[in-house]
Amino acid sequence: MQQDDLDNRIGARIRAERENRGWSLTELAERAAVSRAMIHKVERGDSSPTANLLGKLSGAFGLSMSTLMARAEAAGGQLLRREDQPLWTDPETGYLRRQVSPRTDLPVEIVEVSLPAGAEVPMPASAFAFIRQMIWVLEGDLTFVEGTTRHELQQGDCLRLGPPGDCIFRNESAHACSYAVILLRDS
Repeated sequence: MQQDDLDNRIGARIRAERENRGWSLTELAERAAVSRAMIHKVERGDSSPTANLLGKLSGAFGLSMSTLMARAEAAGGQLLRREDQPLWTDPETGYLRRQVSPRTDLPVEIVEVSLPAGAEVPMPASAFAFIRQMIWVLEGDLTFVEGTTRHELQQGDCLRLGPPGDCIFRNESAHACSYAVILLRDS
């Protein structure tokens, strides 16, 4: 899937979520604490949303960011081959998100992330309010800041996240970091 196509699908999904709730652009902007103009650009596909913006919007909708992205990506079936796994790149940081698991009714998802050297992606607590998750470092080093707690993760380390809180995914090294996020949706 091309980045432009995915950006358009994300924008359409955000518009659909907003309209399904009967919200105006202004109401969504207030709930998510982001500008109305930015939401309008994203909904039209004129601007690629950042990971932080998606986290704020998904929290306003009462969804996890992963659920919002999965609804936009809408890949189904039992097998999702690597070449068909939807990729999304954060235009601000170069953060690359790959939806690894096929769309399913199971309450679990697997996402692979590549975080460039020196990149930092803050996420609001609202992006994690409806899921439990673990981070498994596949390659490189990842610093994960969870509230006031700093976790230094290396290849092979796996961290179970605590209760939802503002957090930061940070790659302080000179090399890209790759990690898997395993998400369990609350019922």
